Amino acid sequence: MNKPLFFPPCLSQREQRDRLSICNKLCYAVGGAPYQITGCALGFFLQIYLLDVAQLDPFYASIILFVGRAWDAVTDPIIGFMVSRSPWTRFGRMLPWILFSTPLAVVSYFLIWYVPVIENGKVIWYLVFYCLFQTLQTCFHVPYSALTMFISEDQKERDSATAYRMTVEVLGTVIGTAVQGQIVGMANPPCIPVAPGNNVTTEGLNFSLLLGQEVNTTVISPGITLDQTKTAYMIASGAICSIYVLCAVVLFFGVKEKKGKKLMSFWQGIGLVMGHGPYVRLVMGFLFTSLAFMVTTQGTHLFRHSLLLHPGTHTFLAAMLTIPFWQWFLTKFGKKNAVYIGTSSVIPFMILVVCVKSNLIITYMVSFAAGVGVAAAFLLPWSMLPDVVDDFQVQNPDSRGHEAIFYSFYVFFTKFASGISLGISTLSLDFAGYMTRGCTQPENVDITLKVLVSAAPIGLILIGLVLFRSYPIDEERRQCNRKLLQEQRENEVDSETDSTELTNMV
Repeated sequence: MNKPLFFPPCLSQREQRDRLSICNKLCYAVGGAPYQITGCALGFFLQIYLLDVAQLDPFYASIILFVGRAWDAVTDPIIGFMVSRSPWTRFGRMLPWILFSTPLAVVSYFLIWYVPVIENGKVIWYLVFYCLFQTLQTCFHVPYSALTMFISEDQKERDSATAYRMTVEVLGTVIGTAVQGQIVGMANPPCIPVAPGNNVTTEGLNFSLLLGQEVNTTVISPGITLDQTKTAYMIASGAICSIYVLCAVVLFFGVKEKKGKKLMSFWQGIGLVMGHGPYVRLVMGFLFTSLAFMVTTQGTHLFRHSLLLHPGTHTFLAAMLTIPFWQWFLTKFGKKNAVYIGTSSVIPFMILVVCVKSNLIITYMVSFAAGVGVAAAFLLPWSMLPDVVDDFQVQNPDSRGHEAIFYSFYVFFTKFASGISLGISTLSLDFAGYMTRGCTQPENVDITLKVLVSAAPIGLILIGLVLFRSYPIDEERRQCNRKLLQEQRENEVDSETDSTELTNMV
């Protein structure tokens, strides 16, 4: 008769410690909402706000948006360096960053949506507070992203917590769009009809300048004053600030951070991390696929007056509902297969949207399909990053404290892709003669939109999938890494026990 397997008490206790309750996972997941809520509000409404409410010249508004995004990307590696060198406290190493950055972040966010009295200082005002908020938001988001590695050492528990987090983050995009949209939507001016054959110059920025002259009046639409619009934006920002603080409090008190090992040199860490093949391939693959979805999203939201566009809210709702499916799928069939299926599943619908005349059924089909792809794009990168970190730790057992470096540089490349997508979509439609707030668009804009929501994203997705073929961490290697890390931890526990016993004997 075979003897039953015996599991050492220390192993079962460690597994018990690594287990996360549903409450722990929910509290961890809630921490991801502020980044998405504020990101959606800024991404969808800030450009309109600067032009129509703050009444800035389009050139200065573009400078503010570009510099803010560039600064946001640059701060990620800097904050990653500072986080990696932070000392351990009784609250942890990541959580204090989240706690102390939150009050300053909400104040700077609120001031972004305030129109200062000093006319000549508006550009400096918005540039300073936009960059300041991006920096403080990075102080929240980079430690929060790296916190994934410190809530549990068990891969399954981390993957499960990541699925909870992505569901809440997609919900955050819906909340951010809904709160900002519902409050300020009724205070926004309507579109401007342009009769066919009108001699008014409607090319790009020239038309924006015409609109700038139009809104330089006290009343920007019938029954709605400029002061009422300003008040609506401030109310919306106050509501989002309240949600931001609530989420940070739930995260801080609902999650316990586990102590990490000794830190390695930051510059040595960058060299090792950037030289780790699986990480480079993962980041490059998701850089192209993320860029594809971002280009599509920019096109479908900013230029919603075209018949090609589908409701963005429905897309995010579909994404929120299908994240549990993708979590089940990657558990059952592996993460690489989930990348291939999830990312390529939207390609037929991208082709459909430009080949078939738009109608309500096609609109909702494309909206749902886009949501399925967005769900995979949200979940899979954050689910696969811990596997890369584990693989790095197996190959470099003496190098610790590298988690913030992995996450900060991934966030940097994600924001880099976001900036590129905004530039591609804006410049393409500017060259095509897109009319800001126009009820109708020229034929060149229609062709450009078809490229932005179909041909360009499909090409980017295919490039990303080709890069993923060389990504080496499959399910077999992942399970092997899991066993090797478990052995490393057991050896560390044995070494610590021996050292304690020797000390006691002495």
